[in-house]
Amino acid sequence: MMRTLQRAIGQRLSLLAIWLLCQVAAAVASAWMLLAIVTGSRRAWTLAVSYDQLANAAFGGHEDETISSRAGKAARRGKRWACVLCRLLDRLDPGHCEKAIEPDRGTALR
Repeated sequence: MMRTLQRAIGQRLSLLAIWLLCQVAAAVASAWMLLAIVTGSRRAWTLAVSYDQLANAAFGGHEDETISSRAGKAARRGKRWACVLCRLLDRLDPGHCEKAIEPDRGTALR
């Protein structure tokens, strides 16, 4: 029992260390993205997509899929949240969710 407790504590401490490293990485990425925006670098877009994928994973989606792709697939299935999000995004970029669908990522298309 004591060994199991030690292992559980060790795993949690390892995850805490990884979390701290992720916080540092997020701060560096945020600063780098701002610099890329100011200088007109393509890297700004790459970082924006990575933040999009991170948010999708945080909300339970596939780690390599964007929220727009996930929403586009869900909107096709009539999911209310996705239809609302896609309508909002359509105001900025008509057909955005449909264009963003990644058939090889996340939930398969039906």
